[in-house]
Amino acid sequence: MTETTSDELDERCAAAQSASEVARRATTRERASWLRAIAAALDSNVDELVHIAAAETHLGLERLEGEVARTSGQLRHLASVIEEGSFLELSIDHARDTVAPRVPDLRRMLIPLGPVAVFSASNFPFAFSVAGGDTASAIAAGCSVVVKAHSGHPQLSRRTTSVIDRALDEVGAPIGLVSLVEGTGAGAALVMHPVIRAVGFTGSLAGGRALFDRAMSRPDPIPFFGELGSINPVVITPGADSARGAQLAEGLAQSFQLGAGQFCTKPGVVLVPRDSNVERHVGAHVRSANETLLTDRISAGFVEGVTAWQRSTGVELIAGEMTHEPGSVRSMVFAVDAERLTTDSDALLAEVFGPTTLLVRYRDVNDVPRLLEDFEGSLTGTIHAEPDEDVSSITDLFVGRAGRIVFNGWPTGVAVTWSQHHGGPWPATTSQFTSVGATGIRRFLRPITFQDAPEAQLPPELWESNPLGLPRRIDGELSIPDRRSRSS
Repeated sequence: MTETTSDELDERCAAAQSASEVARRATTRERASWLRAIAAALDSNVDELVHIAAAETHLGLERLEGEVARTSGQLRHLASVIEEGSFLELSIDHARDTVAPRVPDLRRMLIPLGPVAVFSASNFPFAFSVAGGDTASAIAAGCSVVVKAHSGHPQLSRRTTSVIDRALDEVGAPIGLVSLVEGTGAGAALVMHPVIRAVGFTGSLAGGRALFDRAMSRPDPIPFFGELGSINPVVITPGADSARGAQLAEGLAQSFQLGAGQFCTKPGVVLVPRDSNVERHVGAHVRSANETLLTDRISAGFVEGVTAWQRSTGVELIAGEMTHEPGSVRSMVFAVDAERLTTDSDALLAEVFGPTTLLVRYRDVNDVPRLLEDFEGSLTGTIHAEPDEDVSSITDLFVGRAGRIVFNGWPTGVAVTWSQHHGGPWPATTSQFTSVGATGIRRFLRPITFQDAPEAQLPPELWESNPLGLPRRIDGELSIPDRRSRSS
């Protein structure tokens, strides 16, 4: 893979710095036009981009076409979010001269941090890559972006960047709003570059932690928003297993094998009753064909992970088999009694990225909350239960250990909406923010308050007349102008 030189890195960061100044002053309507231009360009070039991606990632054309649609959709969604305006958290408290001590005139809003470094993910070459959610969120916030290409799809990264460059140029966006660097050394240097004000990362726990530590070791530490490891535990109650165990087995198999098990929300550990229908039926839905994972490193990590399970006392392989064909893997399901969690939790509760899952057999559903106490933070926690079953104690445990709690569904698939949260307690992510949905923008903004400022020194968002027609909180009361009157 090409390695960006230090001089090239400096040039791209300098361009990003200049572009960030333009982006910071741009109206939300202008920024929205940039996002929509990128979305339209991706859709116009979908056939070419998908074929490049398929050749580099081994993901199927249908899956990749859907991912392009998701990527352009989230760009358009964030465009509508910033046009709506509440993301700025505009708040005005007028001066009160009749109280002691005097209350000054205070006007608060969120402003962009500045140039952002984004690290592409291997498993989503569009939605979490050059034009993905981190890039879209940063542009929406008013930041420029320097993307570190993933080594698993370098050709796609370069071509996507050129598509974005042309689209942004056509709508008059500043040069350097989005740029690309390549290579491990360039990525490490990017985190330390003095121009960069925040980092967005999706990837492994080890890689993310190393970059997080670098961001914290800078003379001026910067925010690092990393989505890292997650096992996404699932609890299936006795009632659910009895009523629909065969159906749940099929759903589980579809979920953990989706994208060859390379989704960050893959259900990695499933708590089931002893002698469950889920365990009895899941094998019928496990694929027997060899699959090629995204990279050789991921394939090696998969083999290492399932081998560790096989070597753990009491772990049984109940469906699938190991393949000895170099570079290929097969789906596998393992099972173990819950008592083993207390003696071998490090091995049993480690994330194994790829098409496998571990069933943990419990004796009594009342034991499940205690078992969940051994689990680290995850992106999701899932509960399958019948209406007459009380699962409040399980829900309470998941509230402390997951970012999204799924009821009677499967965690794979992350809708791009206002209410979505894609994050979770460590090691799922390094922060409380989401990397998917409307509030993903918040990562790349910081608050600022103007005290007793002359109106000429205020940004128009905080002018008394509200010329942009944005929602604001005035003296504690929410004020939402008629959308039809806005001129932003």
